[in-house]
Amino acid sequence: MTPAPRILVISPNWIGDAVMAQPLLALLRAAHPEQPIDVLAPPQVAPVWRQMAEVGEVLETPFRHGPLQLRERWRYARRLRRRGYAAAYVLPNTLKYALIPWLAGIPKRVGYKGESRYGLINVMHFDDVPPRPMVPFYAALARPPEAALQPVPRPVLQASADQVAAACARAGLDPQRPLVAFAPGAEFGSAKRWPATHFAGLAQAIAAAHPQAQIALLGSPKDKDVCTQVVQAAEAGAAAAGVPAPALFNLAGATSLAEAVALIAHAGAVVSNDSGLLHIASALNRPVIAIYGPTDPGHAPPFSDVAASISLHLACAPCKQRECPLGHHDCMEKIAPQQVWQTLHPMLAPQHLGTV
Repeated sequence: MTPAPRILVISPNWIGDAVMAQPLLALLRAAHPEQPIDVLAPPQVAPVWRQMAEVGEVLETPFRHGPLQLRERWRYARRLRRRGYAAAYVLPNTLKYALIPWLAGIPKRVGYKGESRYGLINVMHFDDVPPRPMVPFYAALARPPEAALQPVPRPVLQASADQVAAACARAGLDPQRPLVAFAPGAEFGSAKRWPATHFAGLAQAIAAAHPQAQIALLGSPKDKDVCTQVVQAAEAGAAAAGVPAPALFNLAGATSLAEAVALIAHAGAVVSNDSGLLHIASALNRPVIAIYGPTDPGHAPPFSDVAASISLHLACAPCKQRECPLGHHDCMEKIAPQQVWQTLHPMLAPQHLGTV
């Protein structure tokens, strides 16, 4: 019996974008239930795809960031040719990623025009001006380019109870105590970071209201310094006030991405900058607060059942710059810890806090 032809999805390079592409896979699975769906993804993004029920196999890209590496892409395309793909969905907008399915001889190659990829993409969609939110932007690729816009499902990730238990044990967290997760970093740049002192102030408010709560600071190794600043500021604030310091666990760079997913799945609430971990929390349907400054809260909002976006909507925002071009960073500095606490406090009700 001839196996069903496979579908290949070529992943974006950012964690948040990968999460927001999950509804595309849900639509493809519904339309082609007999066809396995594989994902070609950078190693740093691959763990997110492994938390999606629709994914058959995750293939990790061997390419370095930046160079075209035409010979390497041609060699890798030969490997893909042997796997028998009927269609490829190219989510990055670059020429170099569109080359791969073309070199592999995959007959149907779907994507946006991007870098004028005529010929490489033969089912071409056209980028919106202004751009659509990311979830419907990716999901539209499941339908013909001329199809009318339709409602799409929200992203969904999954984490097993065993995965959660193992992640808690490795991180030194008590699974019986309430857990709140902070994501103080932001890969894009410092402008997207709510100040470490503000995260510290929020931690003190949580500890005062919920003394048993554990607060996990999550992020990549690049976020370790800013998470250390949060811990130091919280300890200094508690000492000045003569109260116990919050139970903070600086786990930035100390967990794998899969373990961070599991810890977020266990959290009673998540407070995050506009980052990949924000979108993971939403896809796990955790109560979440998203803090926006230089980016547009309408472009990639949280979509949990219990979610809030906080933005001051200043005249200078969204500037979409890596660093504040005006030097004051008011869009984040002026979001006070008390403002976030007022939104977070009702989320930390017993039905949310400490649930798995």
